[in-house]
Amino acid sequence: MGEKRLANGAVIRKFAIGQLGWAILSGIISNWLVYYYMPSETLVNQGMTVFITQGIVFAGLTVIGIITACGRLLDGFIDPFIASKSDSLASPLGRRIPFMRKAAAPFAAMTVLVFVIPGTSSVVANNVLLFVCLMLFYVTLSLYCTPFNALIPELGRTQELRVNLSTYISVTYFVGTAAAYLVTALAGILEPSLGPVTSFRVTVAMLAVVALACMLVPAFGIDENLYADTQPSSTPMGQSVAKTFKNREFQIFEGSDVLYWVSITMFQTGLPYYVTELMGFDDSWTFVFFAAMTLISLLFYAPVNVLAKRIGKKKLVAFAFFFFCLAFSVTSVCGQFGVPQIVWGVVVAFLAAVPMAILGILPQAVLADIAEADAVQTGENREGMFYAARTFSMTLGQTLAMVLFTSISSAAAGGMGYRLTAIVATAFCLIAGLVFTRYHEGKVLGVISARGADDVSASE
Repeated sequence: MGEKRLANGAVIRKFAIGQLGWAILSGIISNWLVYYYMPSETLVNQGMTVFITQGIVFAGLTVIGIITACGRLLDGFIDPFIASKSDSLASPLGRRIPFMRKAAAPFAAMTVLVFVIPGTSSVVANNVLLFVCLMLFYVTLSLYCTPFNALIPELGRTQELRVNLSTYISVTYFVGTAAAYLVTALAGILEPSLGPVTSFRVTVAMLAVVALACMLVPAFGIDENLYADTQPSSTPMGQSVAKTFKNREFQIFEGSDVLYWVSITMFQTGLPYYVTELMGFDDSWTFVFFAAMTLISLLFYAPVNVLAKRIGKKKLVAFAFFFFCLAFSVTSVCGQFGVPQIVWGVVVAFLAAVPMAILGILPQAVLADIAEADAVQTGENREGMFYAARTFSMTLGQTLAMVLFTSISSAAAGGMGYRLTAIVATAFCLIAGLVFTRYHEGKVLGVISARGADDVSASE
Protein backbone atom coordinates (compact mmCIF):
# COMPACT_ATOMS: atom_id res chain seq x y z
CA MET A 1 0.00 0.00 0.00
CA GLY A 2 1.50 3.34 -1.08
CA GLU A 3 2.38 6.16 1.28
CA LYS A 4 -0.52 8.53 1.88
CA ARG A 5 -0.33 12.23 1.13
CA LEU A 6 -0.80 14.90 3.76
CA ALA A 7 -4.04 16.79 3.33
CA ASN A 8 -3.63 20.29 1.89
CA GLY A 9 -5.66 23.43 2.45
CA ALA A 10 -8.07 22.73 -0.41
CA VAL A 11 -8.89 19.26 0.95
CA ILE A 12 -9.44 20.59 4.47
CA ARG A 13 -11.75 23.31 3.19
CA LYS A 14 -13.81 20.81 1.20
CA PHE A 15 -14.09 18.63 4.29
CA ALA A 16 -15.14 21.60 6.43
CA ILE A 17 -17.93 22.47 3.98
CA GLY A 18 -19.43 19.05 4.72
CA GLN A 19 -19.45 20.00 8.41
CA LEU A 20 -21.33 23.18 7.49
CA GLY A 21 -24.03 21.08 5.83
CA TRP A 22 -24.68 18.60 8.60
CA ALA A 23 -24.39 21.33 11.27
CA ILE A 24 -27.33 23.12 9.62
CA LEU A 25 -29.48 19.98 9.72
CA SER A 26 -28.47 18.98 13.22
CA GLY A 27 -28.94 22.57 14.40
CA ILE A 28 -32.46 22.75 13.02
CA ILE A 29 -33.48 19.72 15.06
CA SER A 30 -31.51 20.63 18.20
CA ASN A 31 -32.60 24.27 18.26
CA TRP A 32 -36.16 24.20 16.98
CA LEU A 33 -37.75 20.77 17.52
CA VAL A 34 -38.83 21.49 21.09
CA TYR A 35 -39.72 25.09 20.24
CA TYR A 36 -41.94 23.92 17.36
CA TYR A 37 -43.65 21.01 19.10
CA MET A 38 -43.83 22.48 22.62
CA PRO A 39 -44.67 26.12 21.82
CA SER A 40 -44.79 28.69 24.60
CA GLU A 41 -48.05 30.41 25.50
CA THR A 42 -46.84 33.50 23.67
CA LEU A 43 -46.30 31.52 20.45
CA VAL A 44 -49.69 29.79 20.70
CA ASN A 45 -51.40 33.15 21.20
CA GLN A 46 -49.69 34.31 18.00
CA GLY A 47 -51.37 31.51 16.04
CA MET A 48 -48.93 28.58 16.27
CA THR A 49 -50.61 25.17 15.92
CA VAL A 50 -50.22 22.61 18.72
CA PHE A 51 -49.52 19.27 17.05
CA ILE A 52 -48.63 16.86 19.86
CA THR A 53 -49.58 16.19 23.46
CA GLN A 54 -48.42 18.99 25.75
CA GLY A 55 -47.39 19.04 29.39
CA ILE A 56 -46.07 16.31 31.68
CA VAL A 57 -47.58 12.91 30.90
CA PHE A 58 -45.52 10.40 32.89
CA ALA A 59 -43.06 10.55 35.79
CA GLY A 60 -42.26 14.20 35.17
CA LEU A 61 -41.67 13.62 31.44
CA THR A 62 -43.27 15.26 28.40
CA VAL A 63 -44.13 13.57 25.11
CA ILE A 64 -41.55 15.62 23.22
CA GLY A 65 -38.98 14.79 25.88
CA ILE A 66 -39.67 11.06 25.61
CA ILE A 67 -39.58 11.10 21.80
CA THR A 68 -36.34 13.08 21.59
CA ALA A 69 -34.76 10.86 24.24
CA CYS A 70 -35.66 7.75 22.25
CA GLY A 71 -34.21 9.28 19.10
CA ARG A 72 -30.94 10.18 20.78
CA LEU A 73 -30.65 6.74 22.36
CA LEU A 74 -31.26 5.05 19.00
CA ASP A 75 -28.56 7.22 17.48
CA GLY A 76 -26.16 6.25 20.23
CA PHE A 77 -26.77 2.54 19.82
CA ILE A 78 -26.53 2.44 16.02
CA ASP A 79 -23.37 4.58 15.87
CA PRO A 80 -21.04 1.71 16.89
CA PHE A 81 -22.70 -0.56 14.33
CA ILE A 82 -22.24 2.00 11.54
CA ALA A 83 -18.70 2.74 12.72
CA SER A 84 -17.84 -0.95 12.58
CA LYS A 85 -19.30 -1.27 9.09
CA SER A 86 -17.36 1.80 7.98
CA ASP A 87 -14.09 0.61 9.54
CA SER A 88 -14.44 -2.76 7.80
CA LEU A 89 -15.80 -1.59 4.44
CA ALA A 90 -13.80 -2.72 1.41
CA SER A 91 -14.66 -0.35 -1.45
CA PRO A 92 -12.69 1.24 -4.30
CA LEU A 93 -13.91 4.61 -2.99
CA GLY A 94 -12.57 4.03 0.52
CA ARG A 95 -14.15 3.26 3.89
CA ARG A 96 -16.00 6.54 4.57
CA ILE A 97 -16.95 8.23 1.28
CA PRO A 98 -19.48 5.56 0.13
CA PHE A 99 -21.55 6.08 3.28
CA MET A 100 -21.44 9.86 2.96
CA ARG A 101 -22.58 9.79 -0.67
CA LYS A 102 -25.57 7.57 0.00
CA ALA A 103 -26.70 9.15 3.27
CA ALA A 104 -26.58 12.86 2.42
CA ALA A 105 -29.93 13.15 0.57
CA PRO A 106 -31.97 10.98 3.01
CA PHE A 107 -30.46 12.94 5.91
CA ALA A 108 -31.61 16.27 4.44
CA ALA A 109 -35.03 14.87 3.51
CA MET A 110 -35.73 13.50 6.99
CA THR A 111 -34.89 16.85 8.56
CA VAL A 112 -37.74 18.40 6.58
CA LEU A 113 -40.16 15.52 7.10
CA VAL A 114 -39.78 15.71 10.89
CA PHE A 115 -41.68 19.01 10.72
CA VAL A 116 -44.07 18.04 7.91
CA ILE A 117 -45.41 14.50 8.35
CA PRO A 118 -46.70 14.90 11.96
CA GLY A 119 -49.28 17.40 10.69
CA THR A 120 -52.57 15.52 10.94
CA SER A 121 -55.59 16.66 12.93
CA SER A 122 -55.03 13.85 15.46
CA VAL A 123 -52.68 14.62 18.35
CA VAL A 124 -52.17 10.91 19.05
CA ALA A 125 -51.33 10.17 15.41
CA ASN A 126 -48.88 13.08 15.39
CA ASN A 127 -47.18 11.69 18.51
CA VAL A 128 -46.58 8.40 16.68
CA LEU A 129 -45.56 10.01 13.39
CA LEU A 130 -43.11 12.33 15.09
CA PHE A 131 -41.56 9.34 16.85
CA VAL A 132 -41.08 7.48 13.54
CA CYS A 133 -39.74 10.51 11.67
CA LEU A 134 -37.27 11.40 14.39
CA MET A 135 -35.97 7.83 14.56
CA LEU A 136 -35.31 7.90 10.81
CA PHE A 137 -33.66 11.30 11.13
CA TYR A 138 -31.13 9.94 13.62
CA VAL A 139 -30.44 6.86 11.53
CA THR A 140 -29.59 9.01 8.49
CA LEU A 141 -27.59 11.44 10.63
CA SER A 142 -25.46 8.58 11.92
CA LEU A 143 -24.96 7.13 8.43
CA TYR A 144 -23.40 10.41 7.28
CA CYS A 145 -21.72 11.83 10.38
CA THR A 146 -20.03 8.73 11.82
CA PRO A 147 -17.95 8.04 8.66
CA PHE A 148 -17.43 11.80 8.20
CA ASN A 149 -15.94 12.22 11.68
CA ALA A 150 -13.76 9.14 11.21
CA LEU A 151 -11.87 11.03 8.49
CA ILE A 152 -10.69 13.71 10.94
CA PRO A 153 -7.60 11.90 12.30
CA GLU A 154 -6.83 10.50 8.85
CA LEU A 155 -6.85 13.89 7.13
CA GLY A 156 -5.10 15.53 10.10
CA ARG A 157 -1.99 13.37 10.29
CA THR A 158 0.24 15.90 12.05
CA GLN A 159 -0.42 18.01 15.17
CA GLU A 160 -0.43 21.19 13.09
CA LEU A 161 -2.82 19.76 10.51
CA ARG A 162 -5.01 18.37 13.28
CA VAL A 163 -5.45 21.71 15.02
CA ASN A 164 -5.93 23.49 11.67
CA LEU A 165 -8.53 20.96 10.54
CA SER A 166 -10.34 21.21 13.88
CA THR A 167 -10.32 25.00 13.53
CA TYR A 168 -11.85 24.87 10.04
CA ILE A 169 -14.62 22.46 10.98
CA SER A 170 -15.32 24.42 14.14
CA VAL A 171 -15.86 27.56 12.07
CA THR A 172 -18.23 25.80 9.69
CA TYR A 173 -19.99 24.05 12.59
CA PHE A 174 -20.82 27.35 14.27
CA VAL A 175 -21.73 29.01 10.98
CA GLY A 176 -24.04 26.07 10.26
CA THR A 177 -25.58 26.25 13.73
CA ALA A 178 -26.03 30.00 13.33
CA ALA A 179 -27.71 29.42 9.96
CA ALA A 180 -30.08 26.99 11.69
CA TYR A 181 -31.08 29.76 14.08
CA LEU A 182 -32.26 31.74 11.03
CA VAL A 183 -35.38 29.59 10.79
CA THR A 184 -37.78 31.91 12.63
CA ALA A 185 -36.23 35.04 11.14
CA LEU A 186 -36.72 33.76 7.58
CA ALA A 187 -40.10 32.23 8.41
CA GLY A 188 -41.23 35.60 9.72
CA ILE A 189 -40.75 37.08 6.24
CA LEU A 190 -42.94 34.38 4.70
CA GLU A 191 -45.50 34.22 7.51
CA PRO A 192 -47.89 36.96 6.29
CA SER A 193 -48.59 34.99 3.12
CA LEU A 194 -48.09 31.39 4.28
CA GLY A 195 -48.99 31.40 7.96
CA PRO A 196 -46.77 30.35 10.92
CA VAL A 197 -46.69 26.60 10.25
CA THR A 198 -46.17 26.56 6.47
CA SER A 199 -43.63 29.38 6.58
CA PHE A 200 -41.63 27.42 9.18
CA ARG A 201 -41.69 24.25 7.04
CA VAL A 202 -40.73 26.06 3.83
CA THR A 203 -37.80 27.71 5.61
CA VAL A 204 -36.57 24.37 6.93
CA ALA A 205 -36.81 22.91 3.41
CA MET A 206 -34.77 25.76 1.91
CA LEU A 207 -32.03 25.38 4.51
CA ALA A 208 -32.03 21.61 3.98
CA VAL A 209 -31.32 22.09 0.26
CA VAL A 210 -28.34 24.31 1.11
CA ALA A 211 -27.14 21.74 3.65
CA LEU A 212 -27.40 18.90 1.14
CA ALA A 213 -25.27 20.79 -1.39
CA CYS A 214 -22.62 21.35 1.29
CA MET A 215 -22.57 17.70 2.42
CA LEU A 216 -22.00 16.51 -1.14
CA VAL A 217 -18.83 18.61 -1.50
CA PRO A 218 -16.52 16.29 0.51
CA ALA A 219 -18.48 13.20 -0.56
CA PHE A 220 -17.66 13.82 -4.22
CA GLY A 221 -14.72 16.23 -3.93
CA ILE A 222 -12.25 14.24 -1.79
CA ASP A 223 -10.41 11.15 -2.98
CA GLU A 224 -10.18 9.18 0.25
CA ASN A 225 -7.59 6.79 -1.19
CA LEU A 226 -5.03 9.61 -1.49
CA TYR A 227 -5.11 10.73 2.13
CA ALA A 228 -6.59 8.02 4.37
CA ASP A 229 -5.78 4.46 5.31
CA THR A 230 -8.47 2.52 3.45
CA GLN A 231 -7.36 -0.89 4.71
CA PRO A 232 -10.48 -2.48 6.25
CA SER A 233 -10.38 -3.41 9.92
CA SER A 234 -11.01 -7.07 10.73
CA THR A 235 -11.98 -6.51 14.39
CA PRO A 236 -15.61 -7.52 15.09
CA MET A 237 -17.88 -4.74 16.35
CA GLY A 238 -18.18 -6.03 19.92
CA GLN A 239 -14.43 -6.36 20.35
CA SER A 240 -13.85 -2.97 18.75
CA VAL A 241 -16.28 -1.27 21.14
CA ALA A 242 -14.71 -3.04 24.14
CA LYS A 243 -11.16 -2.09 23.10
CA THR A 244 -12.19 1.52 22.53
CA PHE A 245 -13.79 1.96 25.94
CA LYS A 246 -10.89 0.17 27.64
CA ASN A 247 -8.62 3.09 26.74
CA ARG A 248 -8.13 5.02 30.02
CA GLU A 249 -7.64 8.44 28.47
CA PHE A 250 -10.69 7.94 26.29
CA GLN A 251 -12.74 7.05 29.38
CA ILE A 252 -11.85 10.42 30.90
CA PHE A 253 -12.56 12.25 27.64
CA GLU A 254 -15.87 10.45 27.21
CA GLY A 255 -17.06 11.12 30.76
CA SER A 256 -16.29 14.81 30.45
CA ASP A 257 -17.84 14.94 26.99
CA VAL A 258 -21.18 13.49 28.11
CA LEU A 259 -21.49 16.13 30.80
CA TYR A 260 -20.48 18.87 28.38
CA TRP A 261 -23.15 17.88 25.88
CA VAL A 262 -25.80 17.94 28.60
CA SER A 263 -24.88 21.52 29.47
CA ILE A 264 -24.43 22.92 25.96
CA THR A 265 -27.59 21.23 24.62
CA MET A 266 -29.67 22.63 27.46
CA PHE A 267 -28.28 26.08 26.67
CA GLN A 268 -28.85 25.82 22.90
CA THR A 269 -32.35 24.36 23.34
CA GLY A 270 -33.17 27.05 25.86
CA LEU A 271 -31.76 29.96 23.86
CA PRO A 272 -35.03 30.78 22.03
CA TYR A 273 -36.81 30.77 25.40
CA TYR A 274 -34.09 32.81 27.14
CA VAL A 275 -34.33 35.39 24.37
CA THR A 276 -38.14 35.59 24.29
CA GLU A 277 -39.31 34.72 27.80
CA LEU A 278 -36.45 36.06 29.94
CA MET A 279 -35.08 38.93 27.84
CA GLY A 280 -38.40 39.87 26.25
CA PHE A 281 -37.32 39.95 22.60
CA ASP A 282 -39.08 38.60 19.51
CA ASP A 283 -38.01 35.05 18.55
CA SER A 284 -36.20 36.37 15.45
CA TRP A 285 -33.63 37.84 17.85
CA THR A 286 -32.47 34.30 18.65
CA PHE A 287 -30.45 34.33 15.44
CA VAL A 288 -29.08 37.78 16.22
CA PHE A 289 -27.71 36.70 19.58
CA PHE A 290 -26.30 33.40 18.36
CA ALA A 291 -24.75 35.13 15.36
CA ALA A 292 -23.18 37.65 17.74
CA MET A 293 -21.76 34.79 19.82
CA THR A 294 -20.38 33.18 16.68
CA LEU A 295 -18.81 36.35 15.29
CA ILE A 296 -17.19 37.23 18.62
CA SER A 297 -16.07 33.62 18.95
CA LEU A 298 -14.37 33.77 15.54
CA LEU A 299 -12.14 36.56 16.84
CA PHE A 300 -10.66 34.09 19.30
CA TYR A 301 -10.05 31.29 16.80
CA ALA A 302 -6.58 32.45 15.75
CA PRO A 303 -5.38 32.89 19.36
CA VAL A 304 -6.79 29.49 20.31
CA ASN A 305 -5.06 27.88 17.32
CA VAL A 306 -1.71 29.42 18.32
CA LEU A 307 -2.04 28.79 22.05
CA ALA A 308 -3.03 25.16 21.56
CA LYS A 309 0.23 24.53 19.72
CA ARG A 310 2.27 26.35 22.39
CA ILE A 311 0.75 25.35 25.74
CA GLY A 312 -1.25 22.27 24.75
CA LYS A 313 -4.94 21.55 24.43
CA LYS A 314 -5.73 20.36 27.96
CA LYS A 315 -5.26 23.70 29.74
CA LEU A 316 -7.40 25.56 27.23
CA VAL A 317 -10.22 23.00 27.26
CA ALA A 318 -10.38 22.96 31.07
CA PHE A 319 -10.42 26.77 31.13
CA ALA A 320 -13.28 26.80 28.60
CA PHE A 321 -15.43 24.51 30.73
CA PHE A 322 -15.11 26.77 33.75
CA PHE A 323 -15.66 29.95 31.72
CA PHE A 324 -18.83 28.47 30.20
CA CYS A 325 -20.12 28.03 33.76
CA LEU A 326 -19.99 31.82 34.13
CA ALA A 327 -21.96 32.31 30.90
CA PHE A 328 -24.65 29.84 31.97
CA SER A 329 -24.89 31.38 35.44
CA VAL A 330 -25.43 34.86 34.03
CA THR A 331 -28.10 33.47 31.68
CA SER A 332 -30.05 32.18 34.69
CA VAL A 333 -30.57 35.74 35.98
CA CYS A 334 -31.33 37.46 32.66
CA GLY A 335 -34.07 40.07 32.91
CA GLN A 336 -33.47 40.77 36.60
CA PHE A 337 -32.16 43.72 38.65
CA GLY A 338 -33.50 46.39 36.29
CA VAL A 339 -30.69 45.90 33.78
CA PRO A 340 -31.74 46.73 30.17
CA GLN A 341 -32.57 43.64 28.16
CA ILE A 342 -30.08 44.38 25.40
CA VAL A 343 -27.29 44.51 28.00
CA TRP A 344 -28.13 40.99 29.14
CA GLY A 345 -28.00 39.80 25.55
CA VAL A 346 -24.61 41.40 24.89
CA VAL A 347 -23.11 40.07 28.13
CA VAL A 348 -24.29 36.51 27.54
CA ALA A 349 -23.13 36.59 23.92
CA PHE A 350 -19.64 37.76 24.91
CA LEU A 351 -19.23 35.36 27.84
CA ALA A 352 -20.33 32.37 25.73
CA ALA A 353 -18.12 33.31 22.76
CA VAL A 354 -14.76 32.56 24.39
CA PRO A 355 -15.47 28.96 25.48
CA MET A 356 -17.35 28.37 22.23
CA ALA A 357 -14.13 29.08 20.34
CA ILE A 358 -12.07 26.70 22.45
CA LEU A 359 -14.57 23.86 22.74
CA GLY A 360 -15.48 24.20 19.09
CA ILE A 361 -11.89 23.49 18.03
CA LEU A 362 -9.99 21.41 20.53
CA PRO A 363 -12.09 18.41 21.66
CA GLN A 364 -11.99 16.95 18.14
CA ALA A 365 -8.21 17.37 18.10
CA VAL A 366 -7.90 15.78 21.56
CA LEU A 367 -9.90 12.78 20.41
CA ALA A 368 -7.76 12.48 17.28
CA ASP A 369 -4.70 12.38 19.55
CA ILE A 370 -6.25 9.61 21.64
CA ALA A 371 -7.24 7.59 18.55
CA GLU A 372 -3.77 7.92 17.01
CA ALA A 373 -2.02 6.95 20.26
CA ASP A 374 -4.31 3.93 20.57
CA ALA A 375 -3.47 2.90 17.00
CA VAL A 376 0.24 3.11 17.83
CA GLN A 377 -0.16 0.96 20.93
CA THR A 378 -2.56 -1.64 19.50
CA GLY A 379 -1.60 -1.69 15.81
CA GLU A 380 -5.29 -1.30 14.85
CA ASN A 381 -6.83 1.68 13.06
CA ARG A 382 -10.27 2.09 14.64
CA GLU A 383 -10.86 5.80 14.10
CA GLY A 384 -14.47 5.18 13.15
CA MET A 385 -15.20 3.50 16.45
CA PHE A 386 -13.57 6.27 18.48
CA TYR A 387 -15.66 8.89 16.74
CA ALA A 388 -18.76 6.73 17.00
CA ALA A 389 -18.11 6.51 20.72
CA ARG A 390 -17.81 10.29 20.85
CA THR A 391 -21.08 10.56 18.99
CA PHE A 392 -22.53 8.25 21.61
CA SER A 393 -21.37 10.61 24.36
CA MET A 394 -22.93 13.51 22.47
CA THR A 395 -26.11 11.51 22.00
CA LEU A 396 -26.29 10.46 25.62
CA GLY A 397 -25.67 14.00 26.79
CA GLN A 398 -28.24 15.47 24.40
CA THR A 399 -30.78 12.84 25.41
CA LEU A 400 -30.44 13.67 29.07
CA ALA A 401 -30.49 17.38 28.25
CA MET A 402 -33.74 17.13 26.29
CA VAL A 403 -35.42 15.17 29.08
CA LEU A 404 -34.17 17.57 31.74
CA PHE A 405 -34.98 20.71 29.77
CA THR A 406 -38.53 19.75 28.83
CA SER A 407 -39.28 18.49 32.34
CA ILE A 408 -37.67 21.35 34.27
CA SER A 409 -39.07 24.09 32.03
CA SER A 410 -42.58 22.62 32.32
CA ALA A 411 -42.40 22.19 36.10
CA ALA A 412 -42.16 25.88 37.02
CA ALA A 413 -44.18 28.83 35.72
CA GLY A 414 -43.36 32.46 35.08
CA GLY A 415 -40.00 31.87 33.46
CA MET A 416 -38.55 30.19 36.55
CA GLY A 417 -38.40 26.85 34.74
CA TYR A 418 -36.17 28.37 32.06
CA ARG A 419 -33.91 29.91 34.72
CA LEU A 420 -33.58 26.53 36.42
CA THR A 421 -32.45 24.94 33.13
CA ALA A 422 -29.54 27.41 32.95
CA ILE A 423 -28.58 26.62 36.56
CA VAL A 424 -28.60 22.89 35.86
CA ALA A 425 -26.49 23.48 32.74
CA THR A 426 -23.97 25.33 34.91
CA ALA A 427 -23.68 22.39 37.31
CA PHE A 428 -23.09 19.85 34.53
CA CYS A 429 -20.47 22.05 32.87
CA LEU A 430 -18.59 22.49 36.15
CA ILE A 431 -18.41 18.74 36.69
CA ALA A 432 -17.31 18.24 33.07
CA GLY A 433 -14.37 20.57 33.63
CA LEU A 434 -13.33 18.80 36.82
CA VAL A 435 -13.42 15.40 35.08
CA PHE A 436 -11.36 16.64 32.13
CA THR A 437 -8.56 17.84 34.42
CA ARG A 438 -7.72 14.14 34.92
CA TYR A 439 -6.78 13.70 31.24
CA HIS A 440 -3.06 12.93 30.75
CA GLU A 441 -2.19 14.88 27.62
CA GLY A 442 1.57 14.42 28.01
CA LYS A 443 1.22 10.66 28.08
CA VAL A 444 -0.86 10.57 24.89
CA LEU A 445 1.41 12.92 22.96
CA GLY A 446 4.43 10.97 24.20
CA VAL A 447 3.13 7.80 22.57
CA ILE A 448 2.57 9.65 19.29
CA SER A 449 6.00 11.29 19.40
CA ALA A 450 7.68 7.94 20.09
CA ARG A 451 6.03 6.48 16.99
CA GLY A 452 7.27 9.43 14.96
CA ALA A 453 10.79 8.94 16.22
CA ASP A 454 10.64 5.24 15.36
CA ASP A 455 9.45 6.06 11.82
CA VAL A 456 12.37 8.45 11.35
CA SER A 457 14.86 5.85 12.61
CA ALA A 458 13.40 3.18 10.33
CA SER A 459 13.77 5.44 7.29
CA GLU A 460 17.45 6.23 7.98
